[in-house]
Amino acid sequence: MSNRGPVDDREQGFTFRHFRNIIDGKPTTTLETRFSINPSTGESNAPVPVSTKEDLDLAVSAARRALKGWAATPWDERKDALLKLLNAVVEKKEEFAKLLVQEQGKPLMFALSEVAAGAREVQALMTIKLEDEVIVEEGGRKVIRRYVPIGVGGAIVPWNFPLAIMLQKIGHAVLTGNTVVCKPSPFTPYTGLKVVELAQQFFPPGVVNVLSGDDNLGPWMTSHPGIDKISFTGSSATGRKVMESCSKTLKRVTLELGGKDPAIILPDVDVPLVAAQIAFYSFFNSGQICIATKRIYVHSSIAKEFTTALVSVVKGLKVGDGMKEGMFMGPVNNSMQYEKVLGFIEDIKKTSGDIILGGDTKRFRYKAEDQEGRSGYFIDPTIVFNPDENSKIMREEPFGPVLPVVTWDNDEEVIRRANDTDMGLGASVWGKDLERAERIARQIEAGSVWINQHLGGTGVAPFGGWKGSGIGVENGKEGLAGWCNVQSLFIRGEIKSVL
Repeated sequence: MSNRGPVDDREQGFTFRHFRNIIDGKPTTTLETRFSINPSTGESNAPVPVSTKEDLDLAVSAARRALKGWAATPWDERKDALLKLLNAVVEKKEEFAKLLVQEQGKPLMFALSEVAAGAREVQALMTIKLEDEVIVEEGGRKVIRRYVPIGVGGAIVPWNFPLAIMLQKIGHAVLTGNTVVCKPSPFTPYTGLKVVELAQQFFPPGVVNVLSGDDNLGPWMTSHPGIDKISFTGSSATGRKVMESCSKTLKRVTLELGGKDPAIILPDVDVPLVAAQIAFYSFFNSGQICIATKRIYVHSSIAKEFTTALVSVVKGLKVGDGMKEGMFMGPVNNSMQYEKVLGFIEDIKKTSGDIILGGDTKRFRYKAEDQEGRSGYFIDPTIVFNPDENSKIMREEPFGPVLPVVTWDNDEEVIRRANDTDMGLGASVWGKDLERAERIARQIEAGSVWINQHLGGTGVAPFGGWKGSGIGVENGKEGLAGWCNVQSLFIRGEIKSVL
């Protein structure tokens, strides 16, 4: 334990040894600390702060003080500071990637790609610029549409892509002239804390702040009267609580929530090629992606061939500690999620569907070779064939490596079944007949629909969910505008009598 206050000068300088809150440009400590668990080994990670309401008040006050100056900073100067941060993160990609493996569990090669992809997506976002737009100019009258920063933002970041999503939320906020208080997940606080610490080299004090905390910190942020907008990425259940809390102070809110993404496989596909693609998009990051493929609808005429090919590919995916070479899947990130995913498998065994791969629910089967007695949250990729349409695995999001595969026979039927969900985040259609694929894709109720790919994204395209998958969007012009108040400015050259 240590007393709250600025870090001793001897600890100053950017390293990956100490993990502190950043308030008003300075690293600070707290009375209480906690730590998360390396999901591959069960080892304790380094201590991090447990922030109090007082810490939140200090961070919000710092952001509020910095707001006027930052909002008045020209767009291109804000963009330049953001670009410098991205470059600095990429320069330290090896250190950030190893830290990602340690806190999140994903294999090192995918941790490296998260650093690169996170920076690349924000760089694409920076090609967009919100400027005053003249929308009417006639008869001595001019009407201008303006985008004005909302104020102080609260960025609540999940544990599945803690670095990339932290960069994304910071990018949206600061590019549009807002200041921000960031909260990384208690399961993965480390990379987020270091990103914001690094940001202090490029942004004025108070523009980008970060607080580590426990489960109390999020509700404190969503109810705090000094925060003007919340950007939240997480589950649909938590998103509803966030929105309810924000409504009491009429905060602006962007919610990027869960998904139950269908992949529709047409009968004309190259079966081995598409099966390999589906295997990747279903089990990448151990299935812990909001837009992972989570329901596979394969045409009955190729169902046997496709499932055989899918099982063959998935059997070859290596599961293990992300620091070991050649791993495709790491562990599930935390004990809560681990038990949730195993619960899905146990439910499948009790209800319907044939488990054609995986399905072992024995706890802690994988032992870290160099840590006797410690265990990781590893689950083998599991595939279930033809579960009931109303079963838990078909209706709910496991957020883990469990994949249902079902069959279909006609287009109208599969469109109806794909849309029969409370969620609408992503979907994909696979086939050589592009006219048929696009006709189906245009009828899917989801914020992003891909044809012959999945997970593809870019900072210039809006990303958001329909139905229970979210409110508002990130990325694109629409995502940036979501961090602004829109003002219509009416200008008339001379005053005219209204009588």
